[in-house]
Amino acid sequence: MSEAFTDLFSAPLTFNWTLSFRCNFVCAHCYSRFEEGEELDTADIRRIVDVLAEKKVPFINFGGGEPLLRSDLFDIATYAGRQGLNVSMNTNGWLLDGDAARSLQASGFKSVGVSIDSHQAALHDDFRCQAGSFARAVTALDHLRAAGVKTTMSSVISRINHKSFRDLLDLARNHGVTQIYLHNFKCSGKGFENRQELDLTPEEWRDFYVEALMVKEQVKDLAISFDDPVIASLPQYRENSLVKGSSCGKLSLHLRPNGDITPCGFIPLVVGNILRDDFDEIWYHSPVLNAMRSKEAKGKCSGCAAFADCLGGCTARALAVTGDLEQPDPHCWK
Repeated sequence: MSEAFTDLFSAPLTFNWTLSFRCNFVCAHCYSRFEEGEELDTADIRRIVDVLAEKKVPFINFGGGEPLLRSDLFDIATYAGRQGLNVSMNTNGWLLDGDAARSLQASGFKSVGVSIDSHQAALHDDFRCQAGSFARAVTALDHLRAAGVKTTMSSVISRINHKSFRDLLDLARNHGVTQIYLHNFKCSGKGFENRQELDLTPEEWRDFYVEALMVKEQVKDLAISFDDPVIASLPQYRENSLVKGSSCGKLSLHLRPNGDITPCGFIPLVVGNILRDDFDEIWYHSPVLNAMRSKEAKGKCSGCAAFADCLGGCTARALAVTGDLEQPDPHCWK
């Protein structure tokens, strides 16, 4: 890890926090359906919030599992907001009725993301393995808009939607969404189990990103965001990111339900526990985090002119497929 990085960031900008692995869905790509673990009670969760506030972490995002299955979610968010944290979350939308939307607004959520993976109800329901989930998710968007909550939409790009992502943009517009995240397929958990059926080839990923970046340049009424470092190898990619390569372990960390810290939700390598271990020791000296911050070019990355920009692509995907953090991203088309 460079000294410049150490001097600039004394803590991650975001903690992605899995409060519970429990979920009412069994999605075909889910990283956590095979996960089990102890859940902390409200008092311990408040202790974690205190640590994050002390370290001046600006953002926390609740994921899962399904956050709305935690009966204390609104109390946790209210407490975090009072401690100065900006709180957001992602949900499958099933439990997000009008009352829940108003409670999310009242407890201070800065934004709420709803996962919708196809503009066609049948395809979304099949991908999420839950009949009726599309209708509930779209209705959740409307409830959030009525409650005055900033709303985003998350769509995992896969074989079911990579050629029809423009229709997802139209769906977002029609329901008052201000930002859509087009997520890369991670190959973790059930995503690894179903990757032959759902994942794209490297060439298909290249073609998708070339088109998606062109659309992003043209669209003015909707923010389109990506989270895939391999995209940086394309000349059409012009964003100036705070860090090169994957942001995991650099700008963000992940919290498991028992307080264990991992580099991200898709990398199941525990680097410490936020309630038992010294956070600065983890942040600055974890061998895993430092390895991710100073990746070496291996395999076809050696000698590749794009390595300085993408740093080998998605670390989570490389680990899931090859077992090595530093191997090239299997999605890479070069």
